[in-house]
Amino acid sequence: MQQGNLTALSITIFVILTVVLIGFLAGRDKATRSSVEEWSVGGRRFGGLLVWFLVGADLYTAYTFLGLTSTAYTAGSLAFFAIPYSVLAYFISYFFLPKLWKVANEHKLTTLADYARERFDSKLLSSLIAIVGVLMLIPYICLQLSGIQDTLQVAGTGFINVKVVVITSFLLVALYTFFSGIKGPTYTAIIKDVLVWAIMLFMVVSLPIMHFGGWNPMVDKIVTEAPHLLTIPESGPKGVAWFMTAAFVSSLALFMWAHAATGVFTAKSADAIRKNALYLPLYNIVLILVVFLGFIAFLVLPDGTDPRFALLALIQTSYGGIGQGLAYSTIALASLIPCSIMAIGASNLFANNIYRDLINPKVKGAKLTMITRGMVFIVIGLALLFGLVFPQALVSLQLLGVSGMVQIFPAIVISLFWRNQSREATIIGLIVGLVVTFTVYSTGTSLGIYEGFWGLMANFATVVVLNPIFVKKAKNSSSAVKDYLFNQTLKEEQLVRKGA
Repeated sequence: MQQGNLTALSITIFVILTVVLIGFLAGRDKATRSSVEEWSVGGRRFGGLLVWFLVGADLYTAYTFLGLTSTAYTAGSLAFFAIPYSVLAYFISYFFLPKLWKVANEHKLTTLADYARERFDSKLLSSLIAIVGVLMLIPYICLQLSGIQDTLQVAGTGFINVKVVVITSFLLVALYTFFSGIKGPTYTAIIKDVLVWAIMLFMVVSLPIMHFGGWNPMVDKIVTEAPHLLTIPESGPKGVAWFMTAAFVSSLALFMWAHAATGVFTAKSADAIRKNALYLPLYNIVLILVVFLGFIAFLVLPDGTDPRFALLALIQTSYGGIGQGLAYSTIALASLIPCSIMAIGASNLFANNIYRDLINPKVKGAKLTMITRGMVFIVIGLALLFGLVFPQALVSLQLLGVSGMVQIFPAIVISLFWRNQSREATIIGLIVGLVVTFTVYSTGTSLGIYEGFWGLMANFATVVVLNPIFVKKAKNSSSAVKDYLFNQTLKEEQLVRKGA
């Protein structure tokens, strides 16, 4: 590893400490910690712009930038799958997230597992969703650890003990998350997102000029020297079929993640959610350009460069200390801030849907709030331990996590619109989907299709086939959420017709 740059390292550490301080200041009001609802979703008072920054911060992470660049560096245009998947995700979310938010707001729900428990009157389903959510999220948090570790390794080689600084950084994030709840990462997300836009746009303008004399000469060189970067293989383990199914499955899974749902539930209105579905695709401008940074890295960096460090090595090769510092700071914040939001989501799932629903149903509100907040240290601690012990497994586990998380889509989204969807068919479908996904993954029998697609098809098929067996029971069942979803909606539609 090349010697780090002291100026770049100093800027990076200064920015990290400044953001951590802002995270603590965001929680100076004691009301922030007064209840699970206040701590985890900010009392549902965030306007459209804050939600846009928050959701953008927790969806566009260091792994997004480092991973996409690495994929573009090694596999070319396959990296573009992130563009259609996010566009699809926001389009689909426009039709279900406002409805989900209304239910959660009306019934004071703070997790997707809460919704499943109340919709189907099933603590078993709630706990299954919570377990899946926590298990799939920990490797994702680990990837944020990996992102800041790689950044500090490039910036600080020869100056610092990287592991000590990484552990210290994440413990500070755990502390400000414990103290400030969702308000900490929300206000620091503004800094992170502004830096992402400014630095990424600066890089995609300056790098082609520095290395090729402009965009046109750069594209000409790609076409001449590396045309394989601009095509997707027609067959093989990752060809066109993989590209399409990966984009489709990832789009359905995006808002099934606990941290994404947390961001959505902070909104003060369903209208704020709709506006975010319209404006979040703007982030794809950055994603498209990040893929091209991978192409630039392929042309500029020497053979044998570790793809994992492609973006960081490109920054180190191209800029001086100040430029490196600002770029490294941006990537570091894209690790730490999503980590905070993910920790809140995972802690909320564990405390509310595993501890309360299964272990201590009579737990009092104050104790539950403290347990939820305290779980942040356990979640981040487990992620740190996992990342340090199994660093090579992280990317594979995160990709598998997408395939796992999409299996709760029928339980969450389909149930918003299907009145007679039965609890039993939904639970069995979820289990079948998970089993099929992990079987296909472990046996390597995906046939060039994204593993989660096979699981989701099995999940859907199971629900459709088994639902008629239990439909009579489902018709006769009732819950406050089910009544709100279907009887209240019917009343609202009748009122609209009368008004017309």
